[in-house]
Amino acid sequence: QVHLAESGGGSVQAGGSLNLSCTASAHISRDFCMGWFRQGPGKQREDVAYLQKNGREWYSDSVKGRFTISRDYAKNIFYLQTNSLNLEDTAMYYCAAEYGWCRRPLTKLDHQGKGTQVTVVP
Repeated sequence: QVHLAESGGGSVQAGGSLNLSCTASAHISRDFCMGWFRQGPGKQREDVAYLQKNGREWYSDSVKGRFTISRDYAKNIFYLQTNSLNLEDTAMYYCAAEYGWCRRPLTKLDHQGKGTQVTVVP
């Protein structure tokens, strides 16, 4: 069983940036899609970014142009660079891997981390 562990969250002022990381305990093949989703206080879960197995990226409208997903295959780490953070971005952020193609919403969650908290303050 592969374990995913998120890191890089914290408290940041509005307009700031955080680089979230998701480290896998073992190699995850390129046949997996990698994704990030979040759940804010009192809000439904929201998928925010996918990195498909063919390298194509998808972003939700709420983060498009501000967040960037990437992957370092050699290190078994993938990232979510978050820029221009606003109060609405406050949430627990989770990474996940699904075999095949990511489809919204992510449901298979073959591998999922426990989350990292992002808090945006005024």
